[in-house]
Amino acid sequence: MKTALHFEFNFRQIGRVVLTLLAAWLAAQACVAMHTPLPWMIGPLLTTAVLSIAGVKTLSWNPFRNTGQWAIGGALGLYFTPHVNAMVVSFWWLIVVCIVWSLVLGYGFGLWLYGFNAPRFSGLDKATTYFASLIGGASEITLLAERKNARTDLVAAAHSLRVLLVTVTVPSAIQWLGWHGVDVAPPNAQAFNTTGLLLLAVLTGLGAVGAKLLGRANPWFLGPLLASIALTATEVELSSVPVVMTNAAQLVIGVSLGVRFTAEFLHTAPRWLASVAIGTFAMMLLCVGFSFVLCELTQLPLATMVLSTAPGGIAEMAITAKVLQLGVAVVTALQVCRLIAVLLVAEPLFSWLHARGRFKTTLTP
Repeated sequence: MKTALHFEFNFRQIGRVVLTLLAAWLAAQACVAMHTPLPWMIGPLLTTAVLSIAGVKTLSWNPFRNTGQWAIGGALGLYFTPHVNAMVVSFWWLIVVCIVWSLVLGYGFGLWLYGFNAPRFSGLDKATTYFASLIGGASEITLLAERKNARTDLVAAAHSLRVLLVTVTVPSAIQWLGWHGVDVAPPNAQAFNTTGLLLLAVLTGLGAVGAKLLGRANPWFLGPLLASIALTATEVELSSVPVVMTNAAQLVIGVSLGVRFTAEFLHTAPRWLASVAIGTFAMMLLCVGFSFVLCELTQLPLATMVLSTAPGGIAEMAITAKVLQLGVAVVTALQVCRLIAVLLVAEPLFSWLHARGRFKTTLTP
């Protein structure tokens, strides 16, 4: 009896995954026809989010998401030729500046969230707003928040909404402004090779497994990315990654983001969500202003700097740079370094601020 029930349960899950992917594919086709930015990611993301909020039982299968991140990480690593690596290393100071900027921006975002919500939000504490405001990986930051007894529902909601808004707004604005095709470091013109692609998949897959065994954040993206970078930097040319694979990867990543928005999402703490939205748009505007300064200092394209400093997810911003040819290597390097730095600094910084009494105050109405 249990076996039959278990089979039925799995069959229902498979059906939900298939129907979700079908809806996402149709949305992507519609976006392609309408020439929207990042049609293979934004279409599935928005459609899945709307269906989920409407109460449709959408479902994302983690192995599909992991495979999508694997494909994108491997494809992005092909941009890191020896020439590109030398250029990125020469901008080491830019990486440091962007890391500091992200930490300061995130801390200011946290102060905004607390100041706006605490007077009318019973039990809201500064630990929750601190983790909700960090510009880093949503799942990793939520796990850190759970260890510190912060409200993980609010933290997860804040990160999900922030990534959604940035992923939709930034590429749309860039396409509307006509910024594209200014990549300062185009990839090697590697030809497609079936055997080479299989070998590339194996080697980058080993990178993912290694990153996972080491307990690294976002292993299915960072592991393949680093493995692909190592191969390209040593001038080992195996194969290009077909567009159909990167499109499929974008689709499953978009679905994995969209299913986070449940039917209860808009009904839980609307004031909190409003403050996250306002703060996110403010951060995007501040990052654009900061990008003008960096553009003058580095002589890199403004669009590249905007994507490098945008408070979105690493995969989403890197995909934008790849599709629109806007400095993939620089954007990826800066976003990766920021992610790693934030995840490494988040907990020690929390402990230091907690020791100084910054997280002991809880306001009630």
